Amino acid sequence: MLIAQITDLHLRPVGKPAYRIAETSMLTERAFRAVSRLNPRPDAVIITGDLTDCGLVEEYELLGELIARWLTMPVYLIPGNHDRRENLKAVLGHLPGIGADPDFVQYTVDDHPVRLVMLDSVVPGHGHGELCPRRLDFLKAALAAAPDRPTLIAVHHPPIVTGVQHMDRINLRSRSELAEIVGGHGNVLAIVCGHDHRPIVTRFAGTVVQVVPGVAHQVVLDLRPDGPAHFVMEPAAFALHRWNEADGLVSHGAYVEDYPGPFPFVADPDYPGKAE
Repeated sequence: MLIAQITDLHLRPVGKPAYRIAETSMLTERAFRAVSRLNPRPDAVIITGDLTDCGLVEEYELLGELIARWLTMPVYLIPGNHDRRENLKAVLGHLPGIGADPDFVQYTVDDHPVRLVMLDSVVPGHGHGELCPRRLDFLKAALAAAPDRPTLIAVHHPPIVTGVQHMDRINLRSRSELAEIVGGHGNVLAIVCGHDHRPIVTRFAGTVVQVVPGVAHQVVLDLRPDGPAHFVMEPAAFALHRWNEADGLVSHGAYVEDYPGPFPFVADPDYPGKAE
């Protein structure tokens, strides 16, 4: 199975750049187009939050148009702290799972070799994430329902401390509760996140947490205790999660932009190895 993970679109209406810099309507379409051209074609796309920048109806309407235009495979969404659940549900309720819960945007997907648990970590009016008792109970039940199936958990806010101080202040505040639940399930392949706009990988509760860069702007890599909250227009990227029974889960970073190449490797006569 091949899963494309896109995150942090921060979609704004056409002609209105996010933070007056990032033309996210163009950048989102460019990312969707790149995914649509992949060969082999992904079996599914997951978008891990901050679908829009302000949670406006017109932003979700544009997102729906772009999904319909470019992504022919199943698309599974969760919200981030820039989203508004009520508008997301109203405009994109036709997408799988969006209306499964009356209050949150969270659901399980059992249609693929890898089971997906799409988890809602949004705290309305705040930047940080949290899992209330109801959402923790949802996760417990979801994992208990299929304890032997390979499972990927998707949540917007990372449950880790990265050293990027201004992002750590608004990470997931239910880390210990999440760790207690996940630690009892060896079938959880990984927890995949957005929010931090950087490529970050670490161990957590017996599995892996992987944070994927945004498809628009990135957060500046600044590990100083007083590092300011700045963003930078580094290359946009997404992840490709490849799973099969023999190899398990292997995740690749993929860039949205086109670069020179591809070029064949032509070994120099002085190459000390053996061409294989």
